[in-house]
Amino acid sequence: MSAEDQSFIPGVSVEQPTSARVYGWLLGGKDNYAVDREFALKQLKEFPAGLDITRENRLFLFRAVRWLVEEAGIRQFLDMGCGLPTDNNVHQVAQRFAPDARVVYVDNDPIVLAHGRALLAEDASTIVVDGDLRDPATILDDPLVTRLIDFDEPLAVLYLSVMHHVPDADDPVGVLGAVLDRARPGSCVCLSQVVTDDPATSAAMTESVRAKGIPWQTRTPAEVDALVRGLEPVEPGLVDLVDWRPDPFQPPLAPVDPALRPYLGTTKHAKPVYEYGGIVQKPAG
Repeated sequence: MSAEDQSFIPGVSVEQPTSARVYGWLLGGKDNYAVDREFALKQLKEFPAGLDITRENRLFLFRAVRWLVEEAGIRQFLDMGCGLPTDNNVHQVAQRFAPDARVVYVDNDPIVLAHGRALLAEDASTIVVDGDLRDPATILDDPLVTRLIDFDEPLAVLYLSVMHHVPDADDPVGVLGAVLDRARPGSCVCLSQVVTDDPATSAAMTESVRAKGIPWQTRTPAEVDALVRGLEPVEPGLVDLVDWRPDPFQPPLAPVDPALRPYLGTTKHAKPVYEYGGIVQKPAG
């Protein structure tokens, strides 16, 4: 299904960019509109590191899910704000290392839901549900979720490159806390978000993205650390994602659109913003 064929999907807007479609394009995806590509290119002119750090986040997904399966023994995953399917999705990575792994994808973008459900129509161990990560109670009580997720077993909850879509006004600590209250000790949160160490850059990026109607808050690393205070970080802790257990032999990403190629590799020269995160674990007791 091409982007041009998707206008019949209820709720799809061709007038406003969406984070899922923009993110998908930066990863080499085709399910987007001109408005998404225009927004992405405008953002990259202001913040050229955006392409590299988006792709670094996707590479981190593979390493993190592999660790959660092999080292933490996790067999069930809740992927909040999952985005459009691409290569090496969470269920594919998890089931590569543990065929019995179960995955629930959560998103409220109609194109994400349509594509995800089509992809997983014959997979009983993986589902896609309509939900807003800022309303965790509704997600956790969804019968589709409770059919696949056993909250008496360790669980991994993924917030990959989505916490910047939960500004302070939406109570990100409460959002995370509501999920962790239901999860048993030993469960993990894997999260990442765009950060900067410069207040002026933070303010400029936040204003630029919000101007297009996309909820956003660029944070500092310390502000992200505060969101998960009380949880136990997995080595090497919360870091620039390129430094989280790097693996030069992991599967590569799809190539980017030619229009994006000038922005590849810009972080080798300067990195005023970067993707920051890691895995933290709910302690016993």
